[in-house]
Amino acid sequence: MAVVATLALAGFTACDDESEPPQRTVKGLRDASTISHREKLRIGINDDFPLMSYLEGNVRKGFDVEIARYIASSLGFQGDLRIQWVLVRTEDRIAKLRSGEVDIVVASFSITADREEFVGFAGPYLITSPEALVATEYADEIKSLPDLRKEGHVVCVAGGSTTEQLLIERGIPRVEADSPTDCRDGILRGEFHAMVSDKTILAGFRSQNPDQLTLVDMPFGVEEALGIGVPPEDENLRDLVSYFLNKSYLQGQRGETTVWQTAYTNTLGPWLGAADQPPPLQAPDLVDHDDKVQR
Repeated sequence: MAVVATLALAGFTACDDESEPPQRTVKGLRDASTISHREKLRIGINDDFPLMSYLEGNVRKGFDVEIARYIASSLGFQGDLRIQWVLVRTEDRIAKLRSGEVDIVVASFSITADREEFVGFAGPYLITSPEALVATEYADEIKSLPDLRKEGHVVCVAGGSTTEQLLIERGIPRVEADSPTDCRDGILRGEFHAMVSDKTILAGFRSQNPDQLTLVDMPFGVEEALGIGVPPEDENLRDLVSYFLNKSYLQGQRGETTVWQTAYTNTLGPWLGAADQPPPLQAPDLVDHDDKVQR
Protein backbone atom coordinates (compact mmCIF):
# COMPACT_ATOMS: atom_id res chain seq x y z
CA MET A 1 0.00 0.00 0.00
CA ALA A 2 2.89 2.33 0.80
CA VAL A 3 4.42 1.68 -2.62
CA VAL A 4 1.10 2.35 -4.35
CA ALA A 5 0.64 5.59 -2.42
CA THR A 6 4.16 6.71 -3.33
CA LEU A 7 3.61 5.99 -7.03
CA ALA A 8 0.29 7.82 -6.96
CA LEU A 9 1.90 10.86 -5.35
CA ALA A 10 4.67 10.81 -7.94
CA GLY A 11 2.06 10.69 -10.69
CA PHE A 12 0.26 13.74 -9.34
CA THR A 13 3.57 15.60 -9.01
CA ALA A 14 4.52 14.79 -12.59
CA CYS A 15 1.18 16.05 -13.87
CA ASP A 16 1.58 19.22 -11.83
CA ASP A 17 5.09 19.83 -13.19
CA GLU A 18 3.85 19.50 -16.77
CA SER A 19 0.92 21.90 -16.31
CA GLU A 20 1.14 25.35 -17.89
CA PRO A 21 2.18 28.22 -15.59
CA PRO A 22 -0.66 30.53 -14.56
CA GLN A 23 -1.30 33.36 -17.01
CA ARG A 24 0.08 36.73 -15.94
CA THR A 25 -2.42 39.36 -14.89
CA VAL A 26 -2.50 43.14 -15.05
CA LYS A 27 -2.90 43.28 -11.27
CA GLY A 28 0.01 40.91 -10.72
CA LEU A 29 2.38 42.94 -12.88
CA ARG A 30 1.26 46.20 -11.32
CA ASP A 31 1.78 44.86 -7.80
CA ALA A 32 5.29 43.73 -8.78
CA SER A 33 6.25 46.99 -10.53
CA THR A 34 7.92 50.11 -9.18
CA ILE A 35 4.63 52.05 -9.29
CA SER A 36 2.73 49.70 -6.95
CA HIS A 37 2.79 52.08 -3.97
CA ARG A 38 2.71 55.41 -5.81
CA GLU A 39 0.05 57.97 -4.94
CA LYS A 40 0.71 59.65 -8.27
CA LEU A 41 2.26 58.48 -11.53
CA ARG A 42 5.26 60.66 -12.39
CA ILE A 43 5.30 61.29 -16.13
CA GLY A 44 8.18 62.98 -17.95
CA ILE A 45 6.69 65.34 -20.53
CA ASN A 46 7.52 68.35 -22.71
CA ASP A 47 5.62 71.59 -22.33
CA ASP A 48 6.68 73.57 -25.40
CA PHE A 49 5.85 71.35 -28.40
CA PRO A 50 2.60 72.56 -30.00
CA LEU A 51 0.27 69.73 -31.09
CA MET A 52 2.39 67.21 -29.18
CA SER A 53 2.77 68.49 -25.61
CA TYR A 54 2.20 72.06 -24.51
CA LEU A 55 0.53 74.27 -21.94
CA GLU A 56 -2.47 76.42 -22.78
CA GLY A 57 -2.96 78.47 -19.67
CA ASN A 58 -2.69 75.84 -16.95
CA VAL A 59 -4.08 73.03 -19.10
CA ARG A 60 -1.83 70.44 -20.71
CA LYS A 61 -2.76 69.56 -24.27
CA GLY A 62 -1.37 67.60 -27.21
CA PHE A 63 -1.05 64.14 -28.67
CA ASP A 64 1.66 62.96 -26.25
CA VAL A 65 -0.35 64.31 -23.32
CA GLU A 66 -3.46 62.34 -24.30
CA ILE A 67 -1.43 59.15 -24.77
CA ALA A 68 0.14 59.73 -21.35
CA ARG A 69 -3.30 60.22 -19.77
CA TYR A 70 -4.56 57.01 -21.37
CA ILE A 71 -1.63 55.00 -20.02
CA ALA A 72 -1.93 56.58 -16.57
CA SER A 73 -5.65 55.81 -16.38
CA SER A 74 -5.06 52.24 -17.55
CA LEU A 75 -2.47 51.79 -14.80
CA GLY A 76 -4.95 52.96 -12.17
CA PHE A 77 -4.13 56.68 -12.02
CA GLN A 78 -7.37 58.23 -13.24
CA GLY A 79 -7.44 62.00 -13.75
CA ASP A 80 -4.76 64.67 -13.65
CA LEU A 81 -4.90 64.79 -9.84
CA ARG A 82 -3.28 61.33 -9.88
CA ILE A 83 -0.52 62.45 -12.26
CA GLN A 84 2.64 64.38 -11.45
CA TRP A 85 3.85 66.01 -14.64
CA VAL A 86 7.64 66.37 -14.71
CA LEU A 87 9.24 68.62 -17.32
CA VAL A 88 11.98 66.87 -19.33
CA ARG A 89 14.24 68.22 -22.04
CA THR A 90 15.54 66.29 -25.03
CA GLU A 91 18.97 65.79 -23.47
CA ASP A 92 17.83 64.73 -19.97
CA ARG A 93 15.07 62.20 -20.66
CA ILE A 94 17.35 59.21 -20.06
CA ALA A 95 18.95 60.75 -16.97
CA LYS A 96 15.60 61.44 -15.29
CA LEU A 97 14.47 57.87 -15.92
CA ARG A 98 17.66 56.34 -14.59
CA SER A 99 17.74 58.59 -11.53
CA GLY A 100 14.19 57.60 -10.57
CA GLU A 101 12.77 61.11 -10.93
CA VAL A 102 10.05 59.87 -13.29
CA ASP A 103 8.19 56.59 -13.73
CA ILE A 104 7.62 56.88 -17.49
CA VAL A 105 8.57 59.33 -20.25
CA VAL A 106 6.13 60.32 -22.99
CA ALA A 107 8.07 63.03 -24.81
CA SER A 108 8.65 62.36 -28.54
CA PHE A 109 11.15 59.68 -27.44
CA SER A 110 12.54 57.82 -30.48
CA ILE A 111 13.39 54.13 -29.96
CA THR A 112 17.00 53.44 -30.94
CA ALA A 113 19.42 50.59 -30.31
CA ASP A 114 21.78 52.92 -28.42
CA ARG A 115 19.02 54.17 -26.13
CA GLU A 116 17.74 50.66 -25.46
CA GLU A 117 20.94 50.00 -23.52
CA PHE A 118 19.75 52.51 -20.90
CA VAL A 119 15.97 52.69 -21.33
CA GLY A 120 13.14 50.19 -21.41
CA PHE A 121 10.79 51.08 -24.28
CA ALA A 122 7.13 50.21 -24.79
CA GLY A 123 5.71 50.81 -28.23
CA PRO A 124 5.97 52.25 -30.72
CA TYR A 125 2.84 54.35 -30.43
CA LEU A 126 3.62 56.52 -33.47
CA ILE A 127 5.77 56.17 -36.60
CA THR A 128 7.17 59.44 -37.90
CA SER A 129 10.17 60.78 -39.83
CA PRO A 130 12.71 63.63 -39.69
CA GLU A 131 12.03 66.66 -41.87
CA ALA A 132 13.18 70.26 -42.18
CA LEU A 133 11.44 73.44 -41.10
CA VAL A 134 12.53 76.42 -43.17
CA ALA A 135 11.99 80.15 -42.92
CA THR A 136 9.37 80.78 -45.61
CA GLU A 137 11.57 83.37 -47.34
CA TYR A 138 14.14 80.59 -48.00
CA ALA A 139 11.65 77.88 -48.99
CA ASP A 140 12.63 78.15 -52.68
CA GLU A 141 16.33 77.82 -51.82
CA ILE A 142 16.19 74.89 -49.39
CA LYS A 143 14.42 71.88 -50.87
CA SER A 144 16.94 69.04 -50.58
CA LEU A 145 19.85 67.73 -48.50
CA PRO A 146 22.49 69.39 -50.75
CA ASP A 147 20.71 72.69 -50.15
CA LEU A 148 21.26 72.26 -46.40
CA ARG A 149 25.00 71.88 -47.05
CA LYS A 150 25.32 75.06 -49.11
CA GLU A 151 27.62 77.69 -47.72
CA GLY A 152 25.68 80.42 -45.96
CA HIS A 153 22.78 78.22 -44.88
CA VAL A 154 22.74 77.86 -41.09
CA VAL A 155 20.95 74.70 -39.92
CA CYS A 156 19.93 74.21 -36.29
CA VAL A 157 19.33 70.92 -34.46
CA ALA A 158 18.67 69.98 -30.84
CA GLY A 159 21.70 68.45 -29.14
CA GLY A 160 21.27 64.83 -28.08
CA SER A 161 18.48 64.18 -30.61
CA THR A 162 18.40 61.42 -33.22
CA THR A 163 18.26 64.07 -35.95
CA GLU A 164 21.59 65.47 -34.78
CA GLN A 165 23.19 62.13 -35.62
CA LEU A 166 21.50 62.16 -39.04
CA LEU A 167 23.13 65.49 -39.88
CA ILE A 168 26.52 64.26 -38.67
CA GLU A 169 26.29 61.13 -40.84
CA ARG A 170 25.35 63.19 -43.91
CA GLY A 171 28.02 65.82 -43.41
CA ILE A 172 25.60 68.69 -42.91
CA PRO A 173 27.07 71.59 -40.87
CA ARG A 174 24.86 72.44 -37.91
CA VAL A 175 24.40 74.62 -34.88
CA GLU A 176 23.39 72.70 -31.76
CA ALA A 177 20.70 74.14 -29.50
CA ASP A 178 19.39 73.02 -26.14
CA SER A 179 15.95 72.20 -27.53
CA PRO A 180 13.94 72.25 -30.78
CA THR A 181 12.13 75.31 -29.43
CA ASP A 182 15.43 77.23 -29.38
CA CYS A 183 15.94 76.32 -33.04
CA ARG A 184 12.43 77.53 -33.92
CA ASP A 185 12.98 80.80 -32.09
CA GLY A 186 16.30 81.27 -33.89
CA ILE A 187 14.61 80.88 -37.29
CA LEU A 188 11.97 83.45 -36.38
CA ARG A 189 14.72 85.87 -35.29
CA GLY A 190 16.61 85.34 -38.54
CA GLU A 191 19.59 83.58 -36.92
CA PHE A 192 18.99 80.22 -38.68
CA HIS A 193 17.72 79.38 -42.13
CA ALA A 194 16.34 75.95 -41.22
CA MET A 195 16.08 73.33 -38.50
CA VAL A 196 15.83 69.54 -38.64
CA SER A 197 13.71 67.53 -36.23
CA ASP A 198 10.86 65.04 -36.04
CA LYS A 199 8.01 66.14 -38.32
CA THR A 200 5.47 65.99 -35.49
CA ILE A 201 7.43 68.65 -33.62
CA LEU A 202 7.94 70.71 -36.79
CA ALA A 203 4.24 70.55 -37.67
CA GLY A 204 3.46 71.95 -34.24
CA PHE A 205 5.82 74.87 -34.71
CA ARG A 206 4.38 75.60 -38.15
CA SER A 207 0.82 75.49 -36.78
CA GLN A 208 1.67 78.53 -34.65
CA ASN A 209 3.52 80.41 -37.42
CA PRO A 210 2.09 79.18 -40.75
CA ASP A 211 3.13 82.30 -42.68
CA GLN A 212 6.70 82.44 -41.42
CA LEU A 213 7.61 78.75 -41.44
CA THR A 214 7.42 76.08 -44.16
CA LEU A 215 7.67 72.31 -43.65
CA VAL A 216 9.96 70.70 -46.26
CA ASP A 217 9.89 66.98 -47.01
CA MET A 218 13.58 66.03 -46.86
CA PRO A 219 14.66 62.63 -48.29
CA PHE A 220 16.46 61.35 -45.20
CA GLY A 221 15.11 57.90 -45.99
CA VAL A 222 14.54 56.88 -42.37
CA GLU A 223 11.57 56.45 -40.08
CA GLU A 224 11.45 57.02 -36.35
CA ALA A 225 9.40 54.96 -33.94
CA LEU A 226 8.26 56.92 -30.88
CA GLY A 227 8.07 54.88 -27.68
CA ILE A 228 7.23 55.31 -24.03
CA GLY A 229 10.34 55.14 -21.87
CA VAL A 230 10.37 53.18 -18.60
CA PRO A 231 13.20 52.31 -16.20
CA PRO A 232 15.23 49.50 -17.83
CA GLU A 233 15.06 47.30 -14.72
CA ASP A 234 11.25 47.41 -14.46
CA GLU A 235 10.13 44.84 -17.03
CA ASN A 236 6.74 44.56 -15.32
CA LEU A 237 5.95 48.22 -15.96
CA ARG A 238 7.23 48.00 -19.53
CA ASP A 239 4.98 45.00 -20.21
CA LEU A 240 1.98 46.78 -18.69
CA VAL A 241 2.45 49.85 -20.89
CA SER A 242 2.95 47.63 -23.96
CA TYR A 243 -0.19 45.70 -23.11
CA PHE A 244 -2.36 48.82 -22.92
CA LEU A 245 -0.91 50.27 -26.12
CA ASN A 246 -1.71 46.97 -27.83
CA LYS A 247 -5.22 46.98 -26.35
CA SER A 248 -5.84 50.34 -28.04
CA TYR A 249 -4.33 49.05 -31.29
CA LEU A 250 -6.59 45.97 -31.32
CA GLN A 251 -9.66 48.11 -30.64
CA GLY A 252 -8.77 50.20 -33.67
CA GLN A 253 -8.36 47.08 -35.80
CA ARG A 254 -11.92 46.11 -34.85
CA GLY A 255 -13.18 49.49 -36.03
CA GLU A 256 -13.83 50.81 -32.53
CA THR A 257 -13.17 54.42 -31.55
CA THR A 258 -9.94 54.65 -29.56
CA VAL A 259 -8.23 57.28 -27.42
CA TRP A 260 -5.28 57.08 -29.83
CA GLN A 261 -7.32 57.91 -32.95
CA THR A 262 -9.24 60.69 -31.21
CA ALA A 263 -6.01 62.23 -29.92
CA TYR A 264 -4.36 62.08 -33.35
CA THR A 265 -7.37 63.47 -35.21
CA ASN A 266 -7.65 66.42 -32.82
CA THR A 267 -3.96 67.34 -32.88
CA LEU A 268 -1.61 66.14 -35.62
CA GLY A 269 -4.19 65.03 -38.18
CA PRO A 270 -5.07 68.42 -39.67
CA TRP A 271 -1.37 69.16 -40.28
CA LEU A 272 0.07 65.75 -41.20
CA GLY A 273 -2.90 63.89 -42.66
CA ALA A 274 -4.47 60.60 -41.63
CA ALA A 275 -2.50 57.91 -39.80
CA ASP A 276 -3.10 54.61 -38.02
CA GLN A 277 -1.74 53.45 -34.70
CA PRO A 278 1.20 51.06 -35.23
CA PRO A 279 1.21 47.67 -33.48
CA PRO A 280 3.46 47.78 -30.40
CA LEU A 281 6.33 45.29 -30.36
CA GLN A 282 6.49 42.40 -27.89
CA ALA A 283 3.16 43.21 -26.24
CA PRO A 284 2.37 40.51 -23.67
CA ASP A 285 -0.85 38.51 -23.38
CA LEU A 286 -2.27 39.41 -19.97
CA VAL A 287 -5.50 38.82 -18.10
CA ASP A 288 -7.21 42.10 -17.23
CA HIS A 289 -8.78 40.90 -13.98
CA ASP A 290 -7.90 38.09 -11.61
CA ASP A 291 -11.40 36.64 -11.79
CA LYS A 292 -10.75 35.80 -15.45
CA VAL A 293 -7.82 33.53 -14.67
CA GLN A 294 -8.42 29.89 -15.62
CA ARG A 295 -8.12 28.07 -12.33
